Amino acid sequence: MEIFKYVLPAFIVMMTAYLLFDRMLNNEEKKRKHELTKKNHDTTLPIRLRAYERIMLLLERTKPGTMVLETIKPGMKCIDFQSVMIQSIRKEFEHNYAQQIYVSNELWEAVCVTRENLIKLVNTTAAHFNPEENASKMAEGIIRIYAESEQTPSDIAIDILKSEIRNQFFL
Repeated sequence: MEIFKYVLPAFIVMMTAYLLFDRMLNNEEKKRKHELTKKNHDTTLPIRLRAYERIMLLLERTKPGTMVLETIKPGMKCIDFQSVMIQSIRKEFEHNYAQQIYVSNELWEAVCVTRENLIKLVNTTAAHFNPEENASKMAEGIIRIYAESEQTPSDIAIDILKSEIRNQFFL
């Protein structure tokens, strides 16, 4: 019985010290994780914002009105114009392919749908023209059809992009 007088208080002191030490270590670990997360966030934030900017530029540059002005040359035939337009669309999207790492699947899917719809627009418009005809009429047709759309795939993707930026960075 005499031994319990010494062992019980020693055990209580030891358990108290253990619990305090364990709590202190857990707090330090949480602090380290928080600092690492903050440092990682500070590093990736500018990269992610640049990715959103690049996707916005991509969507704006691939709008038919902009692309037509960039690709059409005087005396160009419809068949050549169609080829150059499709090549330009694919090149723009391929150049920005890596940006998908930094954005949501929903946004990247909208970007891919935009690409496919633009290629489809060029091909279906080209089908209405003689391949040897002057490309300016086909260019007008592309711009007119695109302008008649209530909400274009580019506009949908831009809306998703803006919404995602607001939700991610400006809560």
